[in-house]
Amino acid sequence: MRIAGDEDRATSGRRRRPLSVALKATRDVIVDLSELHFADTSLMIDLAILAQRLRAQGRMLWLNGAQPNIRKLIQTVGLHRLPAVRLDGPLPAFSS
Repeated sequence: MRIAGDEDRATSGRRRRPLSVALKATRDVIVDLSELHFADTSLMIDLAILAQRLRAQGRMLWLNGAQPNIRKLIQTVGLHRLPAVRLDGPLPAFSS
């Protein structure tokens, strides 16, 4: 699955079909974020819901190629901490 351009609440309707298709996959779902330039929390919520549903089916959600600003959003909202989510690349060290 590829998510590109700008994704926010206004574009959430165009995500419905790809997310539905992803739920029917028989393997882990890989999301290519390399061409995603902007996202808001509505995308993170959609990905979190997808991850929860995949986990219930014994599968994982892999997030690949996130630009630094998207990676920061993923980490800020904690999406990468969900049990069924894997974020490629190094994660920052924990700080309190």
